[in-house]
Amino acid sequence: MQRKTFIFLLWIWLAMTVSGAASADIFVYNDPQGVVRFTSAPTEPTFRPYLNGLSTWPRNNWNWRSLRFERVSVGRTDGARRKLFDPIIKEAAQRHKLEVALVKAVIRAESDFVPHAVSPAGALGLMQLMPATARMHKIYRIFEPRQNVEGGTRHLRYLMDRFNGNMRLALAAYNAGEGAVDKYGGIPPYRETQTYVQRVLQYRNRYLTEG
Repeated sequence: MQRKTFIFLLWIWLAMTVSGAASADIFVYNDPQGVVRFTSAPTEPTFRPYLNGLSTWPRNNWNWRSLRFERVSVGRTDGARRKLFDPIIKEAAQRHKLEVALVKAVIRAESDFVPHAVSPAGALGLMQLMPATARMHKIYRIFEPRQNVEGGTRHLRYLMDRFNGNMRLALAAYNAGEGAVDKYGGIPPYRETQTYVQRVLQYRNRYLTEG
């Protein structure tokens, strides 16, 4: 194989690898104790994209004819998982006067609707509640979907009130903590938090459009 051809193919492989990782929102790995860990912000090379079934949400796919990436749908979604919790999400959102689309967007960004998700930081369940946050809202069966969503929506309502209805600040606090938002007087200059806020708002807009 000629050197130029090899370099070209290597470049394509690297681009596809980076694109595939960027298009997946949830990453997963098995720790030495056999526990499956999930995160939306991978920090170790052992994390890999979590692909639970096909998704109709667009991804970057390489087109060999045009030799460029194209945003395409990759098939019928794993809709059962992403719609399974709709009734409890709607109930909790209405009880706490939050948009259903917003609550779903937070869950999509936090766990991709995987009820047993565990982050490296120890956040748990659909809405990735930290144990202290769960206790604050009197949630004790954190992995039980109804309780987890109740705790997450209750906390999100609390943050919305604390930041005078500013959704962006509430989301930043959900991700980075209230103290970080207070310290910087706005969204903290953390790449993870800034990406998280943007991602949740994008999902919210999509859910508002799709219903």
